[in-house]
Amino acid sequence: MTTAIHDSIQATAFKASLSEKDFRRLSEFIHKECGIKMPEVKKVLLEARLRKRLRALGMHSYTEYCDYLFSPEGTRDELIHMIDVVTTNKTDFFREAGHFDYLVQTALPELIRLYGANIRRTYTLWSAGCSTGEEPHTLAMVLSEFAQRQHGFYFSILATDISTKVLEHARRGIYKEEVTEPVPMAMKMKYLLKGKDNNKGLVRVGPQLRSLITFRRLNFMAGDFGMSGPVDIIFCRNVIIYFDRPTQEKLLNRFARHLIPGGYLFMGHSETLNGLAVPLVCAGPMVYRKPL
Repeated sequence: MTTAIHDSIQATAFKASLSEKDFRRLSEFIHKECGIKMPEVKKVLLEARLRKRLRALGMHSYTEYCDYLFSPEGTRDELIHMIDVVTTNKTDFFREAGHFDYLVQTALPELIRLYGANIRRTYTLWSAGCSTGEEPHTLAMVLSEFAQRQHGFYFSILATDISTKVLEHARRGIYKEEVTEPVPMAMKMKYLLKGKDNNKGLVRVGPQLRSLITFRRLNFMAGDFGMSGPVDIIFCRNVIIYFDRPTQEKLLNRFARHLIPGGYLFMGHSETLNGLAVPLVCAGPMVYRKPL
């Protein structure tokens, strides 16, 4: 392809607009595949985010993109890229810090009272919708500190997200130094490695801490989540706000089924179970528990 032709295609892609028909096709598809609601007010946002995929594929219009996406080849090769583009990923270290205090001061002691703590009992925590990894790495720090005080406490962390792009970031565990500002200094010195020379201004989560976390791609709309056993604690914060109410109820009921009796679900402060038929009871600010 000559430069002139390539530039022409790029310009065309930039000028392309998303029709109402194609928006409906895409929004229905995104809801079906990911559970994410895409109301009319997000049309401009969707158009802008998908524009980079048109450029990458050298396509002239959103209709051409839709036809490709909905074909067997497109569903196989493009679906993951489309999801990476349209999903919103925002997280921080020690976000909603009160939850981590509740975790170590209330939830874990209560579970240990019920189920004990010894080498035969590994507590499983799931960071559902982990984005770029700040939440599971925060959990790994907090739980490591707790394990040093609580004899016989063993744990594992599963961190999942639908976006392959953010999961790769999370697995690397490399962040700009300013991103780690909320991490207490003692934990920074203990668990984070400062970059030098070309990596100055970056930090990396230490290998021992990273080894405590298993990262995996997971679509909440898929089956039984592929879980091999029950989970003790689920962190799913600021995720379900992107789903409509019926999808929220369905998802939260599936979370409840995977929790052990007495297990905990931590949710974001902008989320609520009010009006949803879910077998969980409030145990604290945006903390819910499965009855024994």
